[in-house]
Amino acid sequence: AAWGIHGLVGLGHGGNNSASIMGALVAPAKGPTMPVIVVANPKGGVGKSTVSTNIAGYFASRGHAVMLGDVDMQQSSRLWLQLRPPQARPIQSWDIDADHIAKPPKGVTHVVLDTPAGLHGKRLREVIKRADRIVVPLQASVFDVFATRAFIDELLEQRKHDKPEIGVVGMRVDGRTIAFDKLSEFVAGLGLPVLGHLRDTQNYVHLAARGLTVFDVAPGRVEKDLAQWEAI
Repeated sequence: AAWGIHGLVGLGHGGNNSASIMGALVAPAKGPTMPVIVVANPKGGVGKSTVSTNIAGYFASRGHAVMLGDVDMQQSSRLWLQLRPPQARPIQSWDIDADHIAKPPKGVTHVVLDTPAGLHGKRLREVIKRADRIVVPLQASVFDVFATRAFIDELLEQRKHDKPEIGVVGMRVDGRTIAFDKLSEFVAGLGLPVLGHLRDTQNYVHLAARGLTVFDVAPGRVEKDLAQWEAI
């Protein structure tokens, strides 16, 4: 793909009230000083938190000051951060002030946002305005593809105004299968790149339970997974 999270490595910038969180990114302007990566899909259970935590882990592994923020009432990423061991590379969450307004902590250079299922309309437009890049995790099933089609159409319409780059990551799929080929054809028909695909493995489950990513452990333990992330 022409773009990916790797392209942002050299650039350098939660609470329970979703509206406050959405407003938190109004002040910091997006751009070369604080890239904002949004992970979004209106369907639940497609792996948004897996993708967002590992993107944050990638930036942290490169020495950046990273914030992983939930725009999700389930607060999956905040829970994951609470599990993260102190010896792991730091990843921050929202700063919550006395008025319960969430803001990125001072000094943050890269922001990753994990969004809720059902995101659309005004809330989606607000997210897109803050995003430099939007990553859409998508499983290679006909049900997931159809459930995501209207969302992608909405993203593409909004992109005419805000112009974030959008890419798809195939989730729990073997890149050698017909299912992946069909997924790639569908996405290509929309004019979007498939950045790569992540296999169905227990590595992500076991690492998430410890607040870790594939970028936090010995490369030999997750060699196949790191190879897949290279494309992303």
